[in-house]
Order: sequence, then structure tokens, then C-alpha cells
Amino acid sequence: MKRKVKVRINIKRLISERNISLRELSRLTDIRHPTLSELANNKRQNINFQHIERIAESLSITDIREIIDLDISEN
Repeated sequence: MKRKVKVRINIKRLISERNISLRELSRLTDIRHPTLSELANNKRQNINFQHIERIAESLSITDIREIIDLDISEN
């Protein structure tokens, strides 16, 4: 049986926990709103490591696992 692994960026959870909008996160990180929206909705196939760094810095995150999760499914 083959396992399928997908990386998920927890944008929706992060902004919800901090009670900020996607636009506010965009302003804080200087990442384009459409880019953050694609990440939040798992529509983006790749992510720039600088974006992860900016999100972590802007939201005072010290553990990357708060930003990134792995979804693992059995096929």
C-alpha cells in the first residue's frame, strides 16, 4: 500500500487564533494577498521558504510545526 503525503500550510488556523484577517497577514508579512489566499486554500503547489520565515517572524512563531502540517493518506 502506498502512502500519499501532502504538505498543508495552516494559514486559516493561524489568522483565526490571532484574530486577524488574511489582508492583515499580507500587510504584516509583505506577501501578496492572492498568494496567502492560495496557501490558505491549498491551491498552491509550492511555497517559498522566505514566505514561511516572514509568517513566523510576523506572528512570533518559534516552531515551524505551527505553520506546516503533513496530511498522510493510505492509497
